[in-house]
Amino acid sequence: MTQAAKPVLEGFFTTGESPALLGSRCVKCGTFYFPSVEGFCRNPDCDCSQFESVELSRTGKLWSFTNACYKPPEPYIAKEPFEPYAIAAVELAKEKMIVLGQVVEGVGVEQLKAGLEMELVLETIPDAVEPEGKLTWKWKPVA
Repeated sequence: MTQAAKPVLEGFFTTGESPALLGSRCVKCGTFYFPSVEGFCRNPDCDCSQFESVELSRTGKLWSFTNACYKPPEPYIAKEPFEPYAIAAVELAKEKMIVLGQVVEGVGVEQLKAGLEMELVLETIPDAVEPEGKLTWKWKPVA
């Protein structure tokens, strides 16, 4: 991880040794959201409009996965030459919500299996403006 790299999206995750996604939780019904929400709770049984900011679980179980074998369209900046990568849907340990993200470099779909324990890490991705790239969250199998 490059320490000087900036987040690809401000306010979506913390950085450091134990990065975490930043979400929100309804103070009345406890529903979690990622990314954070404002305004009103999306739970149809709740009429609350107050949320607290929370760090979401850093680990979870692999719920589903696929491979991205095509170069994503702009504004996504892909490495050249493009290399396919895996995308994971991970059910967070505490919140039981599904969060999508790329899988770390070097881990392909052939190494993944539903139910596998995963952890959140940060890696850089190419950027058109920042030569060192930008930080984003990715999922990594727990060793």
